[in-house]
Amino acid sequence: MDVVLNSLTGEFIDASLRLLKPGGHFLEMGKTDVRESPPGVRYRAFDLSEAGPDRMGEMLAELLRLFAKDAIRPLPVRVWDVRRARSAFRHMQQAKHIGKLVLTMPPVWDRAATVLVTGGTGGLAAHLARHLVAQGQRHVLLAGRRGAAAAGAAELRAELGEAVSFAACDVRDFEAVRKLVSDLRLTAVVHAAGVLDDGVLESMTPERLDTVFAPKADAAWNLHRATEGRPLAAFVLYSSVAGVFGAGGQGNYAAANTFLDALAAYRRQQGLPATSIAWGPWAASSGMTSTLGEADRHRTKASGVAEIDAGQGTAMFEAAIGTDEPLIVATAANPAGAGAPADVPPLLRNLVRAARRTAVGAAASQAGLVEKLTALPEDERLTLLLDLVRAEAAAVLALPTPGELKADREFQELGVNSLTAVELRNRLTAATGLRMSATLVFDYATPRALAAHLLAELVAGAGLDSGPSVLAELDRLEAAMAAGEPDELTRTGVTGRLRALLALWGTSDRGTGAGGGVAELIESASTDDVFAFIDNELGRLKNR
Repeated sequence: MDVVLNSLTGEFIDASLRLLKPGGHFLEMGKTDVRESPPGVRYRAFDLSEAGPDRMGEMLAELLRLFAKDAIRPLPVRVWDVRRARSAFRHMQQAKHIGKLVLTMPPVWDRAATVLVTGGTGGLAAHLARHLVAQGQRHVLLAGRRGAAAAGAAELRAELGEAVSFAACDVRDFEAVRKLVSDLRLTAVVHAAGVLDDGVLESMTPERLDTVFAPKADAAWNLHRATEGRPLAAFVLYSSVAGVFGAGGQGNYAAANTFLDALAAYRRQQGLPATSIAWGPWAASSGMTSTLGEADRHRTKASGVAEIDAGQGTAMFEAAIGTDEPLIVATAANPAGAGAPADVPPLLRNLVRAARRTAVGAAASQAGLVEKLTALPEDERLTLLLDLVRAEAAAVLALPTPGELKADREFQELGVNSLTAVELRNRLTAATGLRMSATLVFDYATPRALAAHLLAELVAGAGLDSGPSVLAELDRLEAAMAAGEPDELTRTGVTGRLRALLALWGTSDRGTGAGGGVAELIESASTDDVFAFIDNELGRLKNR
C-alpha cells in the first residue's frame, strides 16, 4: 500500500502500518492513539486546522460541488426513538450500519391542541374520549357520519362538557376528511371506526368487502393523506387480532385490519408517527363484541383469549402509545380456558408457552432449582440445566423455540454478542441465583458447556450428594462379583483396584480427619478383609 488513512487504535494501527511499502504515507486521522514515527514510512497526524481558513473554504466549496453532482453522497443516517436505544446500540455493535445512528425524543401530546377520534360515539371511541379528557386533554373531536346527532352524543357532552365536540364527517370520503382537518390544530389522530359483516369466504361479495374495508382501510388511508404534513405526536390505528391470529368468518375484517398494520409500518418508514393496536375482543359494554352470541363467546374462550374490560383497555392503550413499535397486539389471555390445541391460534400458542417459560424462570430461586436437581438422577441433571440455558438463550435471541439452538454449537455462531451475552448472564443469574461474570458465555462457549458449568456450581454450592448413584454402582458391582468364582489372580487384581478407589474416596473433601485413617486401614487390609468390608457396607453381614 502507498497510503493508509487511519482512524483505528491499538493493534489495528500496527496491522495497518504493516500494509505500507517502504516510503509509504500513514495519515493518522483519529488522533486517539498517536504513535512515534515508525522507521521506513512517513507518519503524520493529520490536523484539519493546519490547512487554514482559505484552504478549508476551498475544500468545503469543492465538497458542495461534488455533492451537487452526486459524485459523493453523505453518510446514511438512521433515526431511532430513544425508547429503543438498546436496539440501536445492538444494531451498531453488530456492524449493520455505516454512518450515523441518531436517537430522538418521542413527541409530547399537546394538551391544548385537538385529538381527532374517528368512530363517532361508538363504544371504543367514547371510552377513549373519557380517558383522554381525564388525562388533561382539553379538546377531543369525535368524528362520525351522524355527528352530534349520534346516539349517546348528548350524554357524553353532558359528562365531559366543552372538552368534547362532534363532527359529522364520512371518513370514507377523502375530501370530507381533508376539509375537516384543514382548520384544526391537531396533536394526534386515533382511528377507531369499524364495521363488522361476518360470513364465510364463499358468501363474500364486493359489496360486503366494501362494507368493512371503506370505514376501516379507506378511512385510514384518507386520514394518512390528509395529515401527512402535520407535526403529529401520534397517529393511532385501532386494528384487530383478527389480522394477526386469523378469525373464522372474518376474512374481510382480518384483511382490512392487516392493511392498518401495514400502514403503520409504512408511515414509520417515512419517518412519521404511527402505532397500530391489534385489539383482542372487548367486553360487551365496550365495543363491537356486544353483538356476539354465546357460540361466539365460547369460541373466543376456547381460543385462549379473554375479553378486555375498560380498565385493561385503558392501560393497554397507554402502554402501546408509550412504545416505539409500529404494531402492538393488545389482548387478555386466558390459557386456563383454552380448548383443544387446534382451537388456539398458532401465534397465541407460542406466546402462552413463552410466558410460562418466563414465569417459571423468573420464579425459580436457587433453592428451588437445587431441589429439582436433587430429585433427579445424576444423568438427568445436565439435561435440566441444558434446557434452561437453551430456553433463556432463545428468549435473548428472540427465537421462537429453544430447539433451534444446537447444544454443541458456539454461542457466537448462534448470534450471541457482547450485549446479548450480558442479557443471557442476567437471565441465568435470576434463574439460578448464581453470581456469574459478564464473559460467562465466552468462557463456556456452547450451551452444553455452560450447562455443565452451572451444574458444577450448583452442586458445589449446595453440597448435592452423589451417594445414591455410587451405591447403585456398588449394587451392580456386588451382583457381578457374586455371579462367579474368581481365581486367585482375578481376586488379587480386583483387590488392588478396590484399594485404589477407596484410597481416592478417603482423600476427597468428605474424607478429612477420620478419612485418612480409613485409607490407611484399607492399605493394610488383606484380600478377605476388603471383601468383608464390601459385604458389610452392602448390608450382607450383620453384627460382625
